[in-house]
Amino acid sequence: MNERTRVLLVINGVGLWITAVLVGWMYFFMLLGEIELFPVIPAIDVKIPGEARAWNMAHLEGITNGLLLMAIAALAPLITLSDKQHRVLFWSALITGWGFTVPAWANALAGTRGLAFDGGPFPGGLANSVIYLCGWPSVIAVHIVFALMLLGAFNRLKELR
Repeated sequence: MNERTRVLLVINGVGLWITAVLVGWMYFFMLLGEIELFPVIPAIDVKIPGEARAWNMAHLEGITNGLLLMAIAALAPLITLSDKQHRVLFWSALITGWGFTVPAWANALAGTRGLAFDGGPFPGGLANSVIYLCGWPSVIAVHIVFALMLLGAFNRLKELR
């Protein structure tokens, strides 16, 4: 993987961390039921929808997926793949990172789970079904990422004999 691609993975990883911080602030204010940053900002009543479980997940998705992208960038010298495979790995990693983080945030805001079309055992509705369908590319991409990482590591191992 070339250095430019690795840097782009790091930039996107940091972008996911920034997203996690923004989601974290929303989580914090949702729990408080107000924006409270005394003495900088006086208490402002605010009603942020959703439940703590969903906001916690949305917050942690950004952190975890940001780390995943940066780990791929850091491990790239140990991964031997063709140029095409590296491109597929890069795009699959981006789809994985953002594709799991953004829907988690949307689920927190909408009060949905997005785990099954029309909700499955959870409340359904249009928002849930749209979020569910938007999650499929990342479900596929994450498997491609791990398959290529494993293939690339075994390829590198063969080179070291």
